[in-house]
Amino acid sequence: MNIIILGAGRVGESVAESLVSEQNDITVIDMDPARLRVLEERLDLRGVVGNGIQPSVLGEAGAKDADMVIACAATDETNLVVCNVAHDVFNVPTTIARLRSPEFTEGEEETQLARTSFSVSHVLCPEESVMRYIHQLISYPEALQVLEFADGRASLIAVRATHGGALVGHTIGEIRERFPHAEMRVVALYRLDTEMEASARTRILAGDEVFVLADTRKIRYVLGAVHNIDKPVQRVMIAGGGKVGLRLARSLVGQCEVKILERDKKRCEYLASQLPSRILVLQGDGADEDLLEEENVGEMDMFLALTSDDEDNIMSAMLAKRLGARRVLSLINRRAYADMMQGGTIDIAISPSQTVIGELLTHLRRGDVAVVHSLRRGAAEAIEGIARGDVKTSKLVGRRVEEVRLPSGARIGAIVRGEGRNSEVLMPHHDVLIEDGDHVIIFIPNKRLVREVEKLFQVSATFFG
Repeated sequence: MNIIILGAGRVGESVAESLVSEQNDITVIDMDPARLRVLEERLDLRGVVGNGIQPSVLGEAGAKDADMVIACAATDETNLVVCNVAHDVFNVPTTIARLRSPEFTEGEEETQLARTSFSVSHVLCPEESVMRYIHQLISYPEALQVLEFADGRASLIAVRATHGGALVGHTIGEIRERFPHAEMRVVALYRLDTEMEASARTRILAGDEVFVLADTRKIRYVLGAVHNIDKPVQRVMIAGGGKVGLRLARSLVGQCEVKILERDKKRCEYLASQLPSRILVLQGDGADEDLLEEENVGEMDMFLALTSDDEDNIMSAMLAKRLGARRVLSLINRRAYADMMQGGTIDIAISPSQTVIGELLTHLRRGDVAVVHSLRRGAAEAIEGIARGDVKTSKLVGRRVEEVRLPSGARIGAIVRGEGRNSEVLMPHHDVLIEDGDHVIIFIPNKRLVREVEKLFQVSATFFG
């Protein structure tokens, strides 16, 4: 696809990096020539210096032949206008805008305003995505990652095998036999960042990262079967009262006790005016050891470092862990930092830009793809597609799981059949027959295999097996 990205900041750079790896033709527009030069040297893309609002700059970037424009500039106003110009002047079929303001992101009516008034096909809000991601981790503190499919009916959870847990020392096949009522599918296993074969004979060792697909209604039971159950999160301390911190604090009202540490006095006053009085807002530095001890960080179930500064987040999270916080999470923008810190002193390191990549990739995938989740910091994916057609026109419908021709390494994790309360999550046993309308969730260990998997969800009038 021919894709134009407006903005070479952190989100724009991550989007470009992810899409370039899929052999798309990428052009990035930015006002800073030095920033573009660095991107051009590191990635196979073209940079155009200028203001993307101007039709002449969009024209120079190739908007006439573009399939998609992704506006990731710093301001909502710029992103909305660029999408409008791209659609109205150049007839670009798909326009995606990164928007921060709740005026355009917090409800269907607000999102519809962006679509109708500014010709925005899809809205991305990284802060909202990060908030939802962290909220899931607070709800399931045993997990490293919780991702939903089929409107929340199925979930992919990642857990780390720990000494004394039910996983360590057993093969995947033995886990299934020991917990027959905790229906699950182990779709991937990573050991020291290396993917291991996830067969029934594979033995799980302490420290392994295990990805499991299961019915969302049975997640608690599955987690209890495969992991030492942690007590529910009741006390949370947030370092950083920015957009993510504020959104998260709001979402946790009534769920747990929350304290927010924020350096800026005016921001503290704003937070206090926006949040219920039961949430304590304190002016201070999250890396201040005396302050953390005074506020009993050692009694916290989770410490969340959510400022905009990577180094501050890393230092405050490590300090909180040393002072006794049960679990610590840090936002880390630089992928290299996130890779180094994940799973060490810091329990969970999140790259904000990576949380929106999956949402973006959903709009790029061919075939009837409903959901895409980017895994392992972009190296792997889990795709939910809808099987359409019949045995003559589909590569899925009317075939048993064992008959589906998957690329080497890819594997079906679950099949969701039906809608709403009447839906059921089927484990992909070899003899399960795939039906029209089934939601099929496939784990893809390497992005090079994506195109082959996409073809499974494409209906062809001439396909006969």
